[in-house]
Amino acid sequence: MLRVLAVDDEKPLLEELLYLLRSDPRVRSAEGASDATGALRRVTLALESGPDGPDGIDVVFLDIQMAGLTGLDIARLLAGFARPPLIVFVTAHEGFAVQAFDLKAVDYVLKPVRPERLAEAVRRACALLERPEGAPARPGPEPEAEPAGAAPATTTAAAAATAAAERAPEQIAVELGGVTRFVAIADIAYVEAQGDYARLHTDEGSHLVRIPLSTLEDRWASRGFVRIHRGHLVALGRIDELRIDAGTTSVRVGPAELQVSRRHARELRDLLMRQATG
Repeated sequence: MLRVLAVDDEKPLLEELLYLLRSDPRVRSAEGASDATGALRRVTLALESGPDGPDGIDVVFLDIQMAGLTGLDIARLLAGFARPPLIVFVTAHEGFAVQAFDLKAVDYVLKPVRPERLAEAVRRACALLERPEGAPARPGPEPEAEPAGAAPATTTAAAAATAAAERAPEQIAVELGGVTRFVAIADIAYVEAQGDYARLHTDEGSHLVRIPLSTLEDRWASRGFVRIHRGHLVALGRIDELRIDAGTTSVRVGPAELQVSRRHARELRDLLMRQATG
């Protein structure tokens, strides 16, 4: 069973990650660190104890963008040790995947974290640690020799990065009164910008997430979400009516009437016409 350290400088996200890890029967223990200093202090203790010692750590679940040292910086430091713990990156940013796999990360999990996706990362870590005697159980600081005919490491890393970027989550995690819920993206009718946050509107209510609207626009374009205004992102299939009155365009999405900016009005009309005609 795994002994885990989770590192994230956002307390709610760290608590969510620890909750999910502790719920996995393959995880013996899961500790948290809210900054790079605390993480390095705990990992140093584990390295001094040794992988089989009482303070050992098998896997570090590591955020990338943190104050001070980044997760990539921490991983580079750990890579210099003879038997470092395994690394799983957990991040909201897709653009670091190549660097992560160059550092021999076990996995690259995108936020919001889905339980089944995290479970797959745990499975991969367990599989590495359970390799038979004589097989390399942990990533080391030296690159491994490539078998004849194998693709170059950079190609493998790029393919892994592409796979990570194309893996679209089916749900998004939201916090409500200290409880984490997983809302199906298909249930979201529209999204409203609220500063650095976004409010997700469903038929049952609304949920606030700490993700900018522009980020959701990029992630969910393939799911039929379109920008209609600087403050709103709408699921195209949930639009019930398009109204044009004295040069002003609006749409009705369930009980809500949302304004469409002039910048987006023509594109939206074209999209709706193409949808209507198949």
